[in-house]
Amino acid sequence: MELTTELLNKWMAAFAKKIEANKAYLSDLDTPIGDGDHGNNMARGMVAVEDALNAKKPADLTSALKLVAMSLISKVGGASGPLYGTAFLEMAKLSAKETDLAKLTEAALLGIKKRGGAEPGDKTMVDVWSVVVPALAKGELTEEVIQKAVESTKPMQAKKGRASYLGERSIGHLDPGSVSSGYLFSALLEVEG
Repeated sequence: MELTTELLNKWMAAFAKKIEANKAYLSDLDTPIGDGDHGNNMARGMVAVEDALNAKKPADLTSALKLVAMSLISKVGGASGPLYGTAFLEMAKLSAKETDLAKLTEAALLGIKKRGGAEPGDKTMVDVWSVVVPALAKGELTEEVIQKAVESTKPMQAKKGRASYLGERSIGHLDPGSVSSGYLFSALLEVEG
């Protein structure tokens, strides 16, 4: 699937809607294992993304992806802003010569892993991205694949981020960053059809 500026705009609008609708839930998930602000932080970030895209109307994909990245980095607190921002920044870097979404998301995943130092099994957004990105590349991305990846974080013990300080008490909770990443890819499925 080719990522165009038009598709990116639709994708971010759908993602923003999902975040807005679920911001209380995301913050509730974050309360026992984090700062309790993931939903509000992401909602603030997505409002900034939409405002920036609507105000600046970037003419090319690279500019649009950079705008998304910068809005998230500047408005989303905690680790999520830099991690989501890095994902879109890595896509922006590659987008001048590559618009295949599978390749762009592969670059994004590498950026997230490098920035956060997380691997699959650490109970972070990497657990969702590392399942979803290959599925996307094979044309096998479904809502079920996304949900299974999100649910896989529940029995894990956190090894990165704020939740890692809780040790075994982090087991039994969904990772909020994985849940919001699930929304990101669910939004993509909605708009690509």
